[in-house]
Amino acid sequence: MAIRSTSYGGLMGFPSLEVGKKDKIRMRVTMRDRSKNRKPLQKGRNLSIEAIQTIQYLKRTHKSFADEQQLGQVIDSKFSRLLKFDMMAILRELLRQDHCQLALMVFAEIQKEHWYKPEVSLYGEIISVLAKNELYDKVDIIVHDMKAEKSRLEAKTEGFNLLLESLMSYNLTEVAMDCFELMKEVNCEPDRSTFKLLVEQLESKGESGLLEMIKKEAYKSYGDTITFVNEPEEITIR
Repeated sequence: MAIRSTSYGGLMGFPSLEVGKKDKIRMRVTMRDRSKNRKPLQKGRNLSIEAIQTIQYLKRTHKSFADEQQLGQVIDSKFSRLLKFDMMAILRELLRQDHCQLALMVFAEIQKEHWYKPEVSLYGEIISVLAKNELYDKVDIIVHDMKAEKSRLEAKTEGFNLLLESLMSYNLTEVAMDCFELMKEVNCEPDRSTFKLLVEQLESKGESGLLEMIKKEAYKSYGDTITFVNEPEEITIR
């Protein structure tokens, strides 16, 4: 039996097997380039094999066991052994797939890690998914957790603005105002975008009392230099 390199179906350099002429049978085996069928990874979804396997195991276990204690034992044995990058990737993938219960459970594990630092942007991601799935009681719990961590909270104005916008879009006005107060408590100064966002949303929802309060605060911080969306422009007639 001879082994030689051949060309077949546009694929160069793949080995073929030939049976000798005495056997009067010729067999050719060509390897297929499977990489051509692989879809590229989506942006932001660079999951390791360990992370993918853990997600699959968590989802299977979640379907099999309704008991949170049993599921918690699985998370402790599988998830807690992973590296930081994999833990965060799993959390975001579970959020992307709207597996809220699993996401909250792995987030609770992440909070126990020595490297964990509370960030407004991460809280915002979690809160947005919970609100989208109408888990408003869970939103209240997560916001309470964020307030409890305010002494260590990594706060940026942009992160708070995104959080406020998300809460307002789901008509969680009271929670949004609580987060606005938290924003000031952690010395994260509201900027013009913050006030414009709140004014526009409160105006659209008919919250006249809160609207006037926010406008007064905006003028206190920025004076007459701040303008709001949808306010009529002054027209001078000459």
